[in-house]
Amino acid sequence: MVNEETAARPPLKRRGVWRWIAIGALIVLAVLIVVGNIMVHRAGPILKGRVIDTLSTRFNSRVELDTLDVSLMQGLQVSGTGLRIYAPDDVVAAGATEPLIAMEHFRFHAPLSGLFVKPTHVGTVYVSGMEIHIPPREARAAAPPNPHKKKGKIEILVDQIEVENSHLIIGTFKPDKDPKHFELQHIRMRDVGPDRPWKYDAVLVNAIPKGDIHATGDFGPWNNEEPGDSLVNGNYTFDNADLGTIKGIGGMLSSTGKFDGQLDRIVADGVTHTPNFTLDTADYPMPLETTFHAIIDGTSGDTYLQPVNAKLGDSEFSCAGAVVNVKGKGHITDLDINIPNGHLRDFLMLAVKTKPPIMQSNIGMKMHLRIPYGKESVTKKLEMNGGFTLRNIHFTNPKVQDKVDMLSLRAQGDPKAAKPGAPDVSSNMQGKLVSRNGRLEFSTLHYTLPGGEVNLQGTYSMDGKQFDFFGKVRTEAKLSEMIASKWKSFLLKPVDPFFHHNGAGAEIPVKITGTEDEPHFGLDLHHKSPDEQNKHKDDATKDSGVVM
Repeated sequence: MVNEETAARPPLKRRGVWRWIAIGALIVLAVLIVVGNIMVHRAGPILKGRVIDTLSTRFNSRVELDTLDVSLMQGLQVSGTGLRIYAPDDVVAAGATEPLIAMEHFRFHAPLSGLFVKPTHVGTVYVSGMEIHIPPREARAAAPPNPHKKKGKIEILVDQIEVENSHLIIGTFKPDKDPKHFELQHIRMRDVGPDRPWKYDAVLVNAIPKGDIHATGDFGPWNNEEPGDSLVNGNYTFDNADLGTIKGIGGMLSSTGKFDGQLDRIVADGVTHTPNFTLDTADYPMPLETTFHAIIDGTSGDTYLQPVNAKLGDSEFSCAGAVVNVKGKGHITDLDINIPNGHLRDFLMLAVKTKPPIMQSNIGMKMHLRIPYGKESVTKKLEMNGGFTLRNIHFTNPKVQDKVDMLSLRAQGDPKAAKPGAPDVSSNMQGKLVSRNGRLEFSTLHYTLPGGEVNLQGTYSMDGKQFDFFGKVRTEAKLSEMIASKWKSFLLKPVDPFFHHNGAGAEIPVKITGTEDEPHFGLDLHHKSPDEQNKHKDDATKDSGVVM
């Protein structure tokens, strides 16, 4: 019989199987510990290689990485410095030697299994101090076709990238242009796959006027061979931009709009609202609204406005032109302005200190406006050249309007009715002007009113302190017919022929001087025109025997 002790003991063969299973498990565990220990010590080089291989494959270019540190305290904590991604080799050979993308610092977290599983999956990569240099189009065009791609694999997949303090610089080979520079305060990019657009949410820093632009939209896919052709679109808001950062103007601007295009050529459409727009010549706030269509040319740094439809106060106008980049200097603004039927008071209240404005009328104007670069006030730099028409003029100063009304009555040959308080007459004006150094210089000023016309030229300062015009008054009535006193009228009849010129009853030289508040009208019998003054100088030079 088998005793109980023998019956309870397992068969020898079964015990041997379990022994080998245990030994095998210990061996496997030992191998895993050894492999894991090796992988832990090699985590930095492994991940550094994966980062370089992934980026080199993605951008088809050379990639450099100065340092990469790995901590295994809570999964994989990875940080790196000095990451540089270059343009494709053919573009570098054509002259674009700066890194395409340079990052001062980046970091990300991944599960520990990322060391053993390919590709490594990363939720968010955090980047600071990034610069993107888009090579000039000329360099890209000069590069020979390169069908060969860098060998490697996409070994890291990223869901999202967050970037702080970055710069986008679009290069140019044009000697008279500066690169186009965009400063980005913060960017969040999602769905950053290689073959589809990336969703982004960005805050851009606008230098002039100072303010932050918030934009959302799609970027990409990234074009390796032509980075400047990478697509971008989105919507933006620009709130509380202080126009006071531009010397000579003021107000708080807000704007909304959309844009579409490529990195080096973006088309934008939007609106702006400035409820308190001012110029320093008057410092009087006026509401200004615009609707614009603009093309931002990254290859030159120029912006083309085609067109801008604007409303100042109650006056609507349009303009078209460009803001031109000048290397090392700044920008020149060149605009053609068209005011088909505005209100003169809106423009005078904006630009001239004297209140109320000297006159009210409807205005039509076609003018070329130029604002050169420089640190001076916009109003001091402002240059204008063009023509205008004023219709249905009424002078706000009763003294001035009375003088105009009495002049009209005398010009019609009714001097007895020419008294203060006479009925207001309707008058019109046409002119050509040039504006420079805060002064309006009128080469021609043709003013018509019932019974006569006034042809003037002269200077008018935008601060209202200088008012200096000279010219001629032409009237229907003769000089003797403009005097109420019969005796004085009789005495003037002999001199009528001396003032009877070119079909006018009388042609009288006049001058208007003083200020907007107190203009002075008078005869100008001794004034010489610039041509006459030059002729007098020439004659004097000849008489002195001096040869120039």
